[in-house]
Amino acid sequence: MKGMIFAAGLGTRLRPLTNDRPKALVEVAGKPMLRHVIERFKQAGISEIVVNVHHFADKIIDYIRDNDYFGVTIHVSDERDYLLDTGGAILKARRWLDGNEPFLVHNADIMTNLDLVALERNHIDSGAAATLVVSPRETSRYLLFDANFDLCGWTNVKTGEILPQGIDTTHMDKMAFGGIHILSPDAIYRLLSTFSDDKKFSIIPFYAKKCREIKIRGYLSPTPYKWVDIGRPETLAKAEAIFSDDTL
Repeated sequence: MKGMIFAAGLGTRLRPLTNDRPKALVEVAGKPMLRHVIERFKQAGISEIVVNVHHFADKIIDYIRDNDYFGVTIHVSDERDYLLDTGGAILKARRWLDGNEPFLVHNADIMTNLDLVALERNHIDSGAAATLVVSPRETSRYLLFDANFDLCGWTNVKTGEILPQGIDTTHMDKMAFGGIHILSPDAIYRLLSTFSDDKKFSIIPFYAKKCREIKIRGYLSPTPYKWVDIGRPETLAKAEAIFSDDTL
């Protein structure tokens, strides 16, 4: 399995910490967010990683080089000219991600001790084109699943928006996306047939629109795990409290 880390975000919610550094290099529990995810990837046996960059890109590139690429192969997908969002970022990095094996995509600002090997095993066994880590936590935007835990759509409960439009959500399970997903090559090929490699687009609406054409499944871990979105000052402090004396 290969891996991709989304590290190109502007980090506006973490200002002033991100006034002089990229969000991915903000420290939590003694280490930059990026390092936490790279180390988790290595623990899962991932030895080839793509990191996309935009905001203070040079600092991320220097950090990776100064740490001797953490003993693995790391490719930098440069989005300094144009930030491509999550779907566009995957598409731009396709030359490193194509192949016969699935690849794991992980937001740099997600701190977790989720078992990534078990996630990969579940993805392969299910035969899905994509597997999305989800949980029943409260949010305003939900992924919608049927009784088999196959993705059926997406909704924003605050605005009432639903994708695909017109679907009946009455008996669907509403789950929050955890910022971690695995894609098989088929998913990339679907992306390629829909968008150009310089197109900015988000991956979640793509999943919602394509879930009738390709198999996209949700993943609820069978074992408890810790998870924090550290994109805001209050959740950064929460992660410090949860992970400071723990080994990820």
